[in-house]
Amino acid sequence: MAGNPERRAALVDAGITVLAQEGARGLTFRAVDTAGGVPVGTASNYFASRDDLLRQIDTRLHARLAPDPDVIGELMTRPRDRSLVTALMRDLMSRVVRDRTGYLALLEMRLEATRRPELRTSFTESVRGEVDFGIAFHRDAGLPGGDGTVVVLYLAMLGLILEHLTLPGVLDGVLPGVNVPEGLVERIVATVVPEG
Repeated sequence: MAGNPERRAALVDAGITVLAQEGARGLTFRAVDTAGGVPVGTASNYFASRDDLLRQIDTRLHARLAPDPDVIGELMTRPRDRSLVTALMRDLMSRVVRDRTGYLALLEMRLEATRRPELRTSFTESVRGEVDFGIAFHRDAGLPGGDGTVVVLYLAMLGLILEHLTLPGVLDGVLPGVNVPEGLVERIVATVVPEG
């Protein structure tokens, strides 16, 4: 396997682009080479198999889509109330909008995991790790609500993200006077997270 870490990272990002645009069936080494602007055969020198590429895409997506520690640090100077949870969910939604390709690739990884048991196992572990981290973060930060609040908030935000990225027109005007997605983020938090 080739050892240039910058080239490997660029190829993984090219794989994310292919996954978001073409779906898992379109994720071939040749497509990654094309998206990465490298000679045909380059990706096969960096990844042992398509499964290896998918595992590295999984790892890269979680790093790429993670919150900015400086943003979180600034937000965590605020009082531990519902408005802070709203600000955290707004940050999540702004990351979704900023890296639409990354989130679409993450959705494609979910679909591919339904067809591939070996990917399902590793992808379930990584996503569950994110859920467990969110629960621990919420608890340790002293935010309102318990573990159940975090799980319901996770599910509601996942639904909003799915609709906003794939069929944004579905939610336009569904609640008169509530803009999409920002106003819906506020509604979700107000509905799920208790005051105080």
